[in-house]
Amino acid sequence: MSIIHVASVSSGIDSQATLEQAVERFGAHRVIGIFCDTDNEDQAVYDHLDYLEREIGVRIHRLKATFAEQIAAKRAFIARDTRVGREYDTRKVFDYIGQPVWKRDSAGNIVMKKGRPVQKEVRVGGGRRRRWSNKAKRRALSVLHPTGNAFLDLCIWKGRFPSRKAQFCTEELKRNMAVEFQLGLIEQGHTVVSWQGVRRDESEARKNAPKFESLGGGMYIYRPIVEWTKAEAFAYCAARGRAPNPLYLDGCDRVGCAPCINSKKEEIRQTNLRRRHHLERISEWERIVSMSSKRGYSTFFHKVDDQSGERAARIFSRNEVWEVVQWAQTTRGGRQFSLLHDLDDSTGCSSSYGLCDQAAA
Repeated sequence: MSIIHVASVSSGIDSQATLEQAVERFGAHRVIGIFCDTDNEDQAVYDHLDYLEREIGVRIHRLKATFAEQIAAKRAFIARDTRVGREYDTRKVFDYIGQPVWKRDSAGNIVMKKGRPVQKEVRVGGGRRRRWSNKAKRRALSVLHPTGNAFLDLCIWKGRFPSRKAQFCTEELKRNMAVEFQLGLIEQGHTVVSWQGVRRDESEARKNAPKFESLGGGMYIYRPIVEWTKAEAFAYCAARGRAPNPLYLDGCDRVGCAPCINSKKEEIRQTNLRRRHHLERISEWERIVSMSSKRGYSTFFHKVDDQSGERAARIFSRNEVWEVVQWAQTTRGGRQFSLLHDLDDSTGCSSSYGLCDQAAA
């Protein structure tokens, strides 16, 4: 069978430059584009994918996850949950000089696990009931139905939104879908080269990303722009007469997810100024996901940490989307509102990459 070049396309400039390189080198007939749809995207993303298909001549397959089976399983579990007892948060124990206190068995011996001593832990707080209460069951079962929106269904199944420490959206909505598609090609007898628009200067986690990798079993990874900067990616596409995603002209540093759970303060402010309908959608998602949650609340953003011993419900209320939008209007420290924000023009260009000047030229 043949070698198939699969380019992951997000509609951002890095993946656009990567797709351009794949086609220039091997021709459109040997390249397949894939877009993993999170269902939390701006319409401009879908429009730009259509634009790239027309301009470059490559079909971009839209892949979308479904969670109907997982939601059905959760419904069944909640309905029959009769567990007893309580669950407790714990904290590790240290002695007066800050050294770990090791856990011991009834004979006084240190408990070992995988050749290492286990640190002693103590319970914190009064705990919580392990089983779902009847009230929580009725609340959750009223919304535990597939909606057809991949991102929302994922959160309904999990009973929470992703977070920086538990970013399961990337795995469930993007990585798994891309891997499944490419494994399908390998099962058909093809060799797959996965083209990825990764740059080393994007993050600490990617600073050592190799340009080429062999995963075995007929799968290879190629990262052609790994040594580039973002400015070079923009310049590369511009030199070929290709327009970038218009969201870059609209104040977005990235174009995937609208908005992302990890959006910075200015991104949230710009979203409220220019694309408020996304925040209105998220507000409704918060209501639905909170109902599917055992504790009864969950928020899309998490910008206010527990620093004063407040109850969890109060912390979550301070992180509701409209509270976070209010916080995004403040200056550094989140205490004072900026008068300069009122002067912003929602129709003007706010590109972080100098694209307004390029377009004018």
